[in-house]
Amino acid sequence: MAQTDMDSGEDGGGGGEPEVIAKTSVLGGFTESTEIRALISSLPVVHENIVTLESAIERFLVIMDRYQEQPHLLDPHLEWMLNLLLELIRSEQSPPLLVHLGFKFLYIISKVRGYKIFMQLFPHEVADVQPVLDLLCRQDPRDPETWETRYMLLLWLSMTCLIPFDLSRLDGHLTSDPSQTREPIMDRILAIAKSYLMVTDKSRDAASVLVSKFVTRPDVKLKRLGDFLDWSLTTISQASDQTMGGTVILDGALQSLAQLFKHGKRDDFLQYAPVVLQCLDQCHVAESSQATLRKLGVKLVQRLGLTFLKPRLAKWRYQRGSRSLAANLSLSQSGSTVQAVSPDMETQSQEEDYDIPEEVENVIEQLLGGLKDKETIVRWSAAKGIGRVTGRLPRELADEVVGSVLDCFSFQETDNAWHGGCLALAELGRRGLLVPSRLPDVVPLILKALVYDEKRGACSVGSNVRDAACYVCWAFARAYEPTELKPFVTQIACALVITAVFDRNINCRRAASAAFQENVGRQGTFPYGIDIVVAADYFAVGNLNNCYLSISVYIASFPEYTRPMIDHLVAMKINHWDGVIRQLATKALHNLTPQAPDYMATTVMPQLLPIALGIDLHSRHGAILASAEISHALYKLANQNNRPVTELISSDCVDGLKSIHQRLFDRKQYRGFGGELMRPAVCSLIENMSLSKMPFKDDPVITGWQWLIDDTLKSLHLISPGPRDGIKEAAVSALAALCEQYYQPQPGMADPQMQEVLVSQYIAGLKSTEVLTRCGSALALGSLPRFMIHGKLHQILSGLQQSCSQREVCFTEARRDAAKAMAQVCVTSGVSAQGGSDSVVCEGNVSAVYGALLDCMTDYTLDSRGDVGAWVREAAMTSLMEVTLCVVGTAPQLLSPDLVNGMMCSLAQQSAEKIDRYRAHAGSVFVRLLHSNNPAVPHIPHREELLAIFPTEGAEGLNWNAPSQAFPHITQLLRLPQYQYHTLLGLTVSVGGLTESTVRFSSQSLFDHLMLIQQDAAALGQFSETLLHVFRDNLRNDRVSIPFLKMLDQMLARACVCVSV
Repeated sequence: MAQTDMDSGEDGGGGGEPEVIAKTSVLGGFTESTEIRALISSLPVVHENIVTLESAIERFLVIMDRYQEQPHLLDPHLEWMLNLLLELIRSEQSPPLLVHLGFKFLYIISKVRGYKIFMQLFPHEVADVQPVLDLLCRQDPRDPETWETRYMLLLWLSMTCLIPFDLSRLDGHLTSDPSQTREPIMDRILAIAKSYLMVTDKSRDAASVLVSKFVTRPDVKLKRLGDFLDWSLTTISQASDQTMGGTVILDGALQSLAQLFKHGKRDDFLQYAPVVLQCLDQCHVAESSQATLRKLGVKLVQRLGLTFLKPRLAKWRYQRGSRSLAANLSLSQSGSTVQAVSPDMETQSQEEDYDIPEEVENVIEQLLGGLKDKETIVRWSAAKGIGRVTGRLPRELADEVVGSVLDCFSFQETDNAWHGGCLALAELGRRGLLVPSRLPDVVPLILKALVYDEKRGACSVGSNVRDAACYVCWAFARAYEPTELKPFVTQIACALVITAVFDRNINCRRAASAAFQENVGRQGTFPYGIDIVVAADYFAVGNLNNCYLSISVYIASFPEYTRPMIDHLVAMKINHWDGVIRQLATKALHNLTPQAPDYMATTVMPQLLPIALGIDLHSRHGAILASAEISHALYKLANQNNRPVTELISSDCVDGLKSIHQRLFDRKQYRGFGGELMRPAVCSLIENMSLSKMPFKDDPVITGWQWLIDDTLKSLHLISPGPRDGIKEAAVSALAALCEQYYQPQPGMADPQMQEVLVSQYIAGLKSTEVLTRCGSALALGSLPRFMIHGKLHQILSGLQQSCSQREVCFTEARRDAAKAMAQVCVTSGVSAQGGSDSVVCEGNVSAVYGALLDCMTDYTLDSRGDVGAWVREAAMTSLMEVTLCVVGTAPQLLSPDLVNGMMCSLAQQSAEKIDRYRAHAGSVFVRLLHSNNPAVPHIPHREELLAIFPTEGAEGLNWNAPSQAFPHITQLLRLPQYQYHTLLGLTVSVGGLTESTVRFSSQSLFDHLMLIQQDAAALGQFSETLLHVFRDNLRNDRVSIPFLKMLDQMLARACVCVSV
C-alpha cells in the first residue's frame, strides 16, 4: 500500500517530496534494538551527569517517536526492554534518580505502544503486590518532576490487582502489633486510587484504570463497590467546574465511573445505573463550560445506556458478508453467496419481547444533544455512543433514533449539529444499523454535507462537516453491497470528485480522495474510478492550483462528471467568500468550456449575466470574471473552426456583456470597497472581450471602457494597498488588449486621434504629483502595442527617461515602473540599425536608453522602509537584460564597448552587494548575458576569464542567494582590471555590513584573494590603488565610507595590505 501511494504521488504530480515522505513513513522493523539495549544499559552511568542524561533521554525519544505510526513493530522487543528497565528499578543499589529515570523510559515506551498493550507485560504475581504498593505510597503526588513514576506504578498496580486470590489473604503477612492500626491492602489500594483521582497530572488517568480493574474484582465489589460509587457521586455533587481544582476532581470521578461501567459486569452495576444517571442530570455535567467534562459525561451516559440494555447484537442489522477475510475468500472462490452471520447470543425468540427501561430515552436524548456540542471530542464520543446504544435496540426504536439523527441535517441547525450528525451516520452505517431502506433519506443529506459552507463574517465554517461527510462515504463503501448503493453511485461519485478537486480545505480534498478511492475499491461501480483515482490521488489534490486548473479538466473529460462540476462552480464557487477561490473557479470554467461549449453558451452564460448585476458583491465579482473567461474560451473554440464568436454566444448575452460596465457606472459601484473588486473584474472583462474580438468597434461602450482604465490608473492612490497591484496589472492588461483590437483601423496602423490622446495623456501622467499615477502611466506606456508607439517613440522614451532621473524619495516606485516600461517599449518597438529614432531602437536613441537604465543602477534611495532604491536597481537589471538580448538578436553593432563595459561592471557590483535577493538577481542576469550565444553579447570585457570563473555547466547550479557559494566566485573578478573597482565597491558594503553570514563569507573570500596576491607586488599595488580610489570617490557617502572603514579595519588586523599601505 505504501508503494502504491508513493507511485500514485509521482504520477499525480506530487513530485519528489511526497516520495520521500512515503518512504520515510514506512518502516520494516525495529532496527535500533542494539542501540536501545546499550542506551538502557548505560543509564546507571549517564544519570549522574545532567548533560549525558539529557542526551540519553533525547536520543531515546527520537528513536521511539519514529514508531508512533507503526507501534506494532515494537511488540517483539517490549518484553526485554521492560525487563532491563525493571531490573534497574528493582535493584537496591539504584539511587532514586535512576529509579525515576527507569520509569520515565517505561512511560515513553507505553506512550508509543499504548498503555493497554504495554501494561499487560508487567509482572503480576502475588509477590509483586506489596512492593509496588509500598513504592507507590512513598511517592510525592505533588512532585512535578516524577509524574511518570507514579503513572507507571499505578498501571503496574492495576495489573497486580488481577491476581485470582482474595486480597484478605495478603493481610496475614503484615506484622501484628497491637499498638499499630492494621490497614487491609484492599483499603490501602482504594485510598491510593481515590487520592490519585484528584491529582492534576496524567496519573489521574492511570488511577481511573486502577479503579476499573480493582473495584470490579469479585472480593472488592462485594465489600467496596457501593461505597466507592457513593463516594464518587458525592464528589461529583460537591465539586464545581468553575474552579481549576473542581474541574480536576470532576474529571477523575467521571473517568473512574466511565471505566467502571465499561469493564464491570452488567448484573453488578444495573442497580446503581439509575442513581448515577440521576446524579449526572442534577449536576448538569452536559452544560459544563469544560469540554473534557462534557466529553466524559457523554462517555459515562452511553455506558449507562449500555448497562440498561441487555448485551445483544440486533438481529435486524445489515451485514455485508462475513467479518472473516478467510471466510469471504473461500466463499468467493467456491462461487457461493455470503449469508449474514447470526450472532451466537441471539435466541430464536422474538427480540422485541423484552422491555426497554425508561432511562434509555433519557440516555439517547443526552447523546443526541452531545451530537450538537461545540467541541469535536464531545460530538465524536456522542456519535460512538449512538452507534453502541442503537445496536441493542429493537428495529422500530432504532429507526426512531436514526430519524432523530437525520433531524440534525437542517439548515436551522449549526455546523456543529451537521458535523455530529455525519459522525453518527458513519457509526451507524459502519455497525450495520443504517438499513438500506433508509439510504434514500440519508444520501441526499450527505450530498448536501459534502458542500456545506456557511459564511461567518469575513470567512466561513463547515470544513469539519465536509470532512465528516467524506468519512460517511468512506464508511458506506465498506458497509453496503454494491447493489444497495447502485442507485446513488453517480450522485456520490460526482459529489466526492467535486469535493476532492474544488474544496478550499486541503484536508477535505484529501478525505474526499480517500473516500473515492475506497468506493472504487470496495464498490467497483464508480464511473472511470481507476482513472480518476490515479489522477486525483492524495498528493495530487494537495495543490489547489493543480486541482482547479489541471485535474478538473482531466476529470471533466468523462461525461458523467462534466456538468455537475460546471454547475458546482457556478452555484458554489464563483460567489465564494475567498477571492482566490473565485478567481480559480473562473479560470477552471474557462478550461472546462471545451468539454461542454453548448451548455456553457446556452445555459451557464444566461445564468451568470443576471448575477453579474446582482446585489451580492462577491457573486457579482465572480460572475463578471466567469462571463469574461467563458466568452474568451468560446472565442477560441469558434476561431478553431473559423467562425465568429457571435455564432456561439447569443445576441442577448453579447448585449448583456456589453451593458455590464454602464450598469455598474450608473449605480456608482466603482466607488469604495466594492470598487476594489469591480474595477479589476471589469478590466478583466474588457481584456477578454477584446481578445474575443467582440463586434464593438466604434461602439460607445469602448469610450466607457477607456474611461474606466484611465480612471483606475489615475485613482490608484485611493485604493487599499493590498489589492492595488492586482488592480493596476488588470488595468494595464486591459489597455493593451483594448488598443490591439479597437484602436487599429487597419493592420499596423493606429487611430491617429486615439494615439495622440493616449500617449499625451500618459506622458502627462508621468509628471503627476501622485506617485501611483506616475506608476500607472509608466506601465500603460509600456503596454501599448507597436502601432501605438510608432511615430511617438522619442516622445515616450524622453518621458520615461525623465521619470527615471527624478531622484526624490517619494517617487521611487515611479522610477521602478518607468525602468520596466522603458524595456517593454524598446522590445515592443523593435530594433533597427538604420531605422528612425521615433519608431525603433536605433543608433540615435540606444545610448540614451542605456544611460537611463545604468543611472537607475546607482539608485540607493533610503526611507523608513529601508533600501527602496533596490526596487529600481532590480527593475533596471531586468530591463538591461531584455533590451540587450533584443538588440543583440537584431543589430548587435549598436552596442558599443563602453555601453557593454558599463553594464557588465554595474552588474558585477550588484552581484557583490549585501542583500541576498538583489545579489542573486544581478548574478543571474550577469551569467545570462555572459552565456548568451544566439548570438553572443559583443565587447564583454575579459570574456574568456569570466567563462573560466562561471563555466556554462556549473553556473546553473550556483546558488547566488547563499553567501557561501556566491562570494568565492565574485571575488575572483578582483583579478580582472576592468571589474576590480566595481566589484570592490560592492564587496565593501558586504564586508562592512551587519548580516553575520554575509560578513563572514564575503570577508573570508576577500582575504583569500589577498593572500593569493600577497607575494605579487604589482597586483597588490593595483588593489591598493583601487581601494584608495573607492575611498576617495565615496568620502561623503556614508553608505560606502562607514563599511569601508570597517573592512579596512579587518584587513589591517589580518595584515593583508600593510605592505602596500
